[in-house]
Amino acid sequence: MITPTYYLLHVASPEKSGRFYADLLGCEPVETSPTFVLFVLEGGIKIGLWSKATVEPASGGVPGALEIGFALKTPAEVDAFHERWLARGLSVFQAPTDMDFGRSMMVTDPDGHRIRFFAVTD
Repeated sequence: MITPTYYLLHVASPEKSGRFYADLLGCEPVETSPTFVLFVLEGGIKIGLWSKATVEPASGGVPGALEIGFALKTPAEVDAFHERWLARGLSVFQAPTDMDFGRSMMVTDPDGHRIRFFAVTD
């Protein structure tokens, strides 16, 4: 079995998206250039933000066709994250909702990539 450890998002502005993700993740990137920004998270997962104008081969996808998911421990944490998100004046794509797997909410990054925060319930 192989395990994915690297997620690349094609973005309009790596600098703008880098600021967004630094704030969201609570850490600074380990690499920054005009065309690429890289974050290394606890556990070794990497999130790269690559300029869609320079990615090779050229990107044909559209934002929103893929989600990045962040598992939280409890439904209350999902609600608390939602309140902090709104307090910062950021938009929410889906407010906290009870779904068949648990509590979930979704936001989008500056390019429209979906970011889901959820807590699985029994």
